[in-house]
Amino acid sequence: MKDTTQSRIAVQDIRSQFPILTQKVNGRDLIYFDNAATSQKPLIVIDKIKNYYEKENANIHRGVHSLSQEATTAYEQARQKISSYLNAKSDSEIIFTKGTTDGINLIASSFGELLSPGDEIIISAMEHHSNIVPWQLLESRKKIKLKVVPIHKSGEIDLNAFEKLLNEKTKLVSITHISNSLGIINPINEIIRKSHLVGAKVLIDGAQSIQHEKIDLQELNCDFFVFSGHKVYGPTGVGVLYGKSELLNIMPPYQGGGDMIEKVSFEKTTFNVLPFKFEAGTPNIVGGIALGTAFDFIDSLNFEQCQVHELELLRYAEAQLNAIPTIKIFGTSKNKTSVISFNVGDIHPFDIGTLLDKQGVAVRTGHHCTQPIMDFYQIPGTIRVSFSIYNTKGEIDLFVAALNKSIQILS
Repeated sequence: MKDTTQSRIAVQDIRSQFPILTQKVNGRDLIYFDNAATSQKPLIVIDKIKNYYEKENANIHRGVHSLSQEATTAYEQARQKISSYLNAKSDSEIIFTKGTTDGINLIASSFGELLSPGDEIIISAMEHHSNIVPWQLLESRKKIKLKVVPIHKSGEIDLNAFEKLLNEKTKLVSITHISNSLGIINPINEIIRKSHLVGAKVLIDGAQSIQHEKIDLQELNCDFFVFSGHKVYGPTGVGVLYGKSELLNIMPPYQGGGDMIEKVSFEKTTFNVLPFKFEAGTPNIVGGIALGTAFDFIDSLNFEQCQVHELELLRYAEAQLNAIPTIKIFGTSKNKTSVISFNVGDIHPFDIGTLLDKQGVAVRTGHHCTQPIMDFYQIPGTIRVSFSIYNTKGEIDLFVAALNKSIQILS
């Protein structure tokens, strides 16, 4: 994230587009610092969902009647918007999924079928469980070998160790772009380049980067990229898998059913073209359409100014937290996005989180679906604050005051 000039975004204008931010929690104004778990939704997305069910609801890709055709057009236009935003080569490389976890499982099941015993997959020690467990299942099923790149105490990936793990047996490198629990931004351009040198394909988990970094898939040159709609101002239950068409075309289907078929008989079934080959059954139609609307919202913003604003929030909060003697921050690299994981002395993170909630502050506590990271630091979990474009320094001041009060109560 770029550390340049002071942010000039109109934060209050942005906040006014998010109705949930005006409500009270436990009698206090809501301070929402759990954006890494899910972002809030702007009114334009909420209205799109309401309007769809009131005026446009129909199944897609099948009907000849007007509502079906209108819904189909809206759904495919959303795919086109997302493809354009990500600079994919073709709209057909954009597969709608249930989210990041679903996208990774699709690759593990489908691309995984192309692997042979002894082939190797590399992940890192900072991965979310959804980028660990599918590969462990594949390891058991296909007898491939799963290798893990260690991290430094700062939370940064050990690139020297990564290079040593790479070899001609490496078929896939699956790496998070940004750690959900530490906020560390991985050097994925270098990881992709080095992986390709040995012929390995690369899957990037973009669940925590799509909302903070401008993604250009052709420039990035990864083979697969996945993210969830609900973390980028869209609805839950929808996400995107990008895959290079030459790979998606040779991969077997992940699921069977309607829409992914060309012709079905009891003797043989042939499959549909991309992207429909990987979209079996009635999809989350309104989710896909509303996700397209979320990208309309993003396009209405000055993205670079939003990046600067989020970085200012990160640095401002880090400075205030570092001033509290009993606090320890995990993930100390300077190359971070707006996530801070910390603990307060021997106080359990859950206890801090509970008292913060009583004061209207929403944070995340626990292992954040990254138990190996917690084991690495020998801690049960952390308190995680994560910021978005609608957060303010004034909210951070209130959070720090609430945190100090909680520490006093629990000490």
